[in-house]
Amino acid sequence: MSKAAANSSAIATARAFIDAFNNQDHEALADTLNYPHVRLANQRFATTESRDDFIKRSRKGGEYLDAEGWHHTVLDSIEVIHGGLDKVHMALGIDRCREDGSVYNHFETLWIATLQEKHWGIQFRSSYL
Repeated sequence: MSKAAANSSAIATARAFIDAFNNQDHEALADTLNYPHVRLANQRFATTESRDDFIKRSRKGGEYLDAEGWHHTVLDSIEVIHGGLDKVHMALGIDRCREDGSVYNHFETLWIATLQEKHWGIQFRSSYL
């Protein structure tokens, strides 16, 4: 696999994550990740060890999304910062939107996609929520 192909795979994985998130398809969302999965947000690290653990945690997130008026998320921008054959760092701009399409929260985030056992998955996310 070339670096260009790795970059494309990582970007496709990020897009699949957003699609699954918008559909609130927790199983498909979990399949876009590699484990252990680490997230840094609100000055806290959270590590999810397995796909099943992620699905349980993800299902609980719907309450928070409803409370903030979330309807869907838009991937506003995505840029590969560093790309290798088995790891790609990406800078993303993400918009959380209401049903009418208005953006109520835009944030920047750093995602790292890794290749594990022939599977590209997001393994690390650091967000400014």
